Order: sequence, then structure tokens, then C-alpha cells
Amino acid sequence: MKDKKSKKKEKSNAFKATLSAGEVLSNAIEAKNLYGQSRYGEIIRGKVHYPLVEALYLLEKGKLNVIYKGKKISADFLMNESKKLEENFFIRYCVFSDLRNRGYIVKTALKFGADFRVYEKGKKPGEEHAKWIVYPVKETGHVTWYEFAAKSRVAHSTRKNLLIAIVDEEGDVTFYEISWIRP
Repeated sequence: MKDKKSKKKEKSNAFKATLSAGEVLSNAIEAKNLYGQSRYGEIIRGKVHYPLVEALYLLEKGKLNVIYKGKKISADFLMNESKKLEENFFIRYCVFSDLRNRGYIVKTALKFGADFRVYEKGKKPGEEHAKWIVYPVKETGHVTWYEFAAKSRVAHSTRKNLLIAIVDEEGDVTFYEISWIRP
């Protein structure tokens, strides 16, 4: 159990970022160091840009303080704001945080028509290619065979394996890996 001094010290290691127009940005040295170490965010014109799922994850881990309209915000506030901006945000966040907690680097995959691309442990974007593309799905949701086939084809054509991430009502995630085989 941590004492009060270690909790204060842990929070003081958090660096500042700003929420503005649905983006979280930081120009802190710590943000750039964290990018170099674990590939959180994306460096664009000298600033680190965080997708909302990454910003919430880092905020919950005590690595990031998010400022909105001049005030420090809570993880609950960021979650609620993100849900307003992204319809499937909670499902996506559950998948993102599960994979990051397991030690994988997770990045967006819009150019692949997927939610995320995931790198094998020890591999980094820019140095290696992602092994998987991930589609989060709510347990009570549905995917047609046509949608499933399209997702599978995209994964195969980009030389990645397909992960379908099923999120239940409690936020627990079950992964199914789909790959092509030749009989």
C-alpha cells in the first residue's frame, strides 16, 4: 500500500496536456520522452497529439494531467466528453486499455478501415509493421457476414491478422483471432 508521500510524488510526475476541439495535445518534454519510450501519441509539428483513448488511459495511469478551459479535468469528465464525440468510445477504450495493460503498443488504424493496429511486444511503429488490426464489438451488437468478410479481407490484404474484440457489459474483453489458412 502506498503512503501519501508516494501518491503525491506519483501525481507530480504527470505532465500537462490540453483538451481542445476533441484533441489532446502536449508540448512537454515528458510527452516526447514517453513517445520515444512507449509510442504514446503522435508527434506533429513539435507537439504530441493523443487520441482520446490514449489520453484517457494516460490520465487514469497518473502520467498525464488534462487541462480543459483552464482547469484540470478528471478521468470521468474526459470519458463523458469522449463519449459525446465518439459513439463507440467506451467499447474502444476497454479494448485499448486491455491491450496496453498487456504490454502491447496500440495505435489507430483508420487507413486500414479498422479501429486499432497492434504491434507484437517489443516491436515499435516505424520500426516494424503491426501484426494485428482490431475491431471492437459490443457483446450485444452484431456484425453481418458481409462486414465480417470485408474486415477479414482488409486484414489479409494488409498482411495482418484480424482480432475481433468482444466487450461485455462489465467492460471485460475477449479476443478472437481470425486468420486465413490454405487447406
